[in-house]
Amino acid sequence: MKKFTIVQSKAIPLAIENIDTDQIIPARFLKATDRQGFGENVFRDWRFDKEGNLNMCFALNDDKYSGEILITGHNFGCGSSREHAAWAIGDYGFKVVVSSFFADIFKGNALNNGLLPVEVSPAFLKQLLTRVTDTPNAEIKVDLETQTITLLSTGESESFEINSYKKTCLLNGYDDIDYLLNQKEKIEQFEIQNA
Repeated sequence: MKKFTIVQSKAIPLAIENIDTDQIIPARFLKATDRQGFGENVFRDWRFDKEGNLNMCFALNDDKYSGEILITGHNFGCGSSREHAAWAIGDYGFKVVVSSFFADIFKGNALNNGLLPVEVSPAFLKQLLTRVTDTPNAEIKVDLETQTITLLSTGESESFEINSYKKTCLLNGYDDIDYLLNQKEKIEQFEIQNA
């Protein structure tokens, strides 16, 4: 994984609550086990009509919005435990997803795949959604080291929580195996001392 420190970007607002993993990546696109290529079908049934034409009313298809941050409604990633949902969002180009609540399994899958789920208060989420919707060029700064998310145009900021182990992994670009390999020397010393 790539190291994650700071993302400063415009954002795409998706003010829909209870977005489940089947809406993020429909089951009919889960035929591959490689993480690549899922981004083209993220939110497939909302981004395209039944004939395969772009739905220009959907935020991801609206040219005025862009960026590496997706701001969503409450309860994002609910439903099934498919890891492909995190793969699809990351493959589309997002590095951060902001919501006032994430389903636990989605949150874990996101963190395991280098995608940062930032949980904020409902009031701050509403503020972010309003600002980005009204001012598409508004930039947001997400700083993992300080665990803060800031709306740069106003300076308004909020802290977010993250598991310390997952924070260490993201900051160093480690997956679980990389983390263990990084601890190899300490593990070997422990085994020698306790043999």
